[in-house]
Amino acid sequence: MNSTMSEEPDALAVVNQLRDLAADPLNRRAIVQDQGCLPGLILFMDHPSPPVVHSALLALRYLAECRANREKMKSELGMMLSLQTVIQRTTTPGETKLLASEIYDILQASNMSDMDGVNEMNSCRRKAQFFLGSTNKRAKTVVLHIDGLDDSSRRNLCEEALLKIKGVISFTFQMAVQRCVVRIRSDLKAEALATAIASTKVMKAQQVVKSESGEEVLVPFQDTPVEVEQNTDLPDYLPEDESPTKEQDKAVSRVGSHPEGAASWLSTAANFLSRSFYW
Repeated sequence: MNSTMSEEPDALAVVNQLRDLAADPLNRRAIVQDQGCLPGLILFMDHPSPPVVHSALLALRYLAECRANREKMKSELGMMLSLQTVIQRTTTPGETKLLASEIYDILQASNMSDMDGVNEMNSCRRKAQFFLGSTNKRAKTVVLHIDGLDDSSRRNLCEEALLKIKGVISFTFQMAVQRCVVRIRSDLKAEALATAIASTKVMKAQQVVKSESGEEVLVPFQDTPVEVEQNTDLPDYLPEDESPTKEQDKAVSRVGSHPEGAASWLSTAANFLSRSFYW
């Protein structure tokens, strides 16, 4: 692997773009079927930069949401070994280990659910749940409605705030409805997310919960800030482009899917990967 300092921004840009494409259920099959992208993500797991590794794992976690992808992912050369290496490496941040463990468990169990693969294409198109029903009980999902989350600069501010919190595993944005879906360790309080977002001075978060009748309601957080443990393991990093908007159950319609543009970009990514790595 080439690993000069000058190449790292390119590697981070590529893996972030792959992650954002993988967030859209309509792209997941194409990414896994592409000859270069999946091997590239496996190699990114061995990258010296923690943000590159974490972003690659996020992309793989999205891809594993599509059950029809799992057997190919599991059998891809180096996949399971690389996941084990990330999990066992003593320098791997805790949240990154959790993410790798979730992916490993899902792929390890894939042969038990092959019969469901036929229906997975429709399932991927209908619903894009964000890491719900995870096998890892040490993590939980929090849905936030963020007042003021109305453009890419505000999104960047929000990302910077969330990345600094120790215990945040992953997050994704639904810009059309000013929402952020955050995957956190079970011992982290949702109030810590609200405190971090409030620290931007231009945004305020409320939690989205379902009432007994099944309707979504917004629950405000207390105005008293809670102490937030800073995450020093991961340096600052930001995705290069806007993440695709996803569905949260049936409450939000997915918008802005561009399969043709995604296919074109996959070709560009594959060319970059073939230039940057030795297979």
